[in-house]
Amino acid sequence: MDPTPALTIRDLVKTYPAPAGARIEVLRIPSLDLRAGQQVALRGESGLGKTTLLHIIAGILEPDSGQVAVGGATVTGLSEAQRDRFRAERLGYIFQTFNLLQGLSALENVALGLAFGKGADPGAAMAALDRVGLGHRAQYLPRQLSTGQQQRVAVARALANRPCLILADEPTGNLDAARGRKIVALLRESAAALGSALLVASHDPQVLDAFEQVLDLAGLNQVQAREEDL
Repeated sequence: MDPTPALTIRDLVKTYPAPAGARIEVLRIPSLDLRAGQQVALRGESGLGKTTLLHIIAGILEPDSGQVAVGGATVTGLSEAQRDRFRAERLGYIFQTFNLLQGLSALENVALGLAFGKGADPGAAMAALDRVGLGHRAQYLPRQLSTGQQQRVAVARALANRPCLILADEPTGNLDAARGRKIVALLRESAAALGSALLVASHDPQVLDAFEQVLDLAGLNQVQAREEDL
C-alpha cells in the first residue's frame, strides 16, 4: 500500500459573497485525511456544503484559505489551468448529473477526460469501459443509453486515468434503488482494484449503509450558520 496520503486537508475555509458586501462562511474544516485505498462515505443533507467541499478538493473551486493535497501534491495555490491538468491526472470525479457530452460517443466521452491530462488514449478509454461492462456500447451516444448506463460511462471516465482519489457527488441521485446499489458496488470494486481512495458524498441511507466508514459533514464542518449548498 502506498504510504502517501490520498487526501490531506488542513484549516480549510470557504466563503461566498452575500448582500451589502458581507460574506457567508460555508465551510470551516480543520482537518480531513484519507489513506491510499481508503473508502469513505460523507454524510450530509442538502445545504451543508458537500458539493462545495468536493469541488475544492478537485480544484474546481478555490478556498479562501487552507491547504488541500491529493496524493501528496498541493492543489491550493495552482492556477486554473494547472488545476485542470492536476484534476485530469490525479483525480476521478463522478457528478450526479453525469456531465456527458451528448454529441460524443461513450468512448469519446471517456477519452476526452484523458485528453486534458496525459493525452488522449483510446486504449485506456476502452479498457475503462470494459471495466464497467460497457465495452459493447462504446460507440453509443448518451441518449442511446439507459440512465444507469450513462452513469457507468461517467464512472469509466473517472477511472480511466487510474486516479489516486475518486470523488463521487450523490452518484445515485438520478437512479432507482436497484441501479443505485449496482453503481455503489461498481465504484467500490473498481476503486479497490485500482488501489484508489474513494470519497462518496451522499444523504441516501442506502449508499451510506454500503460503507464501513461514514463521516458526518456536520461534525467536520465548524461553520456556525450554513447557507444552501452552492
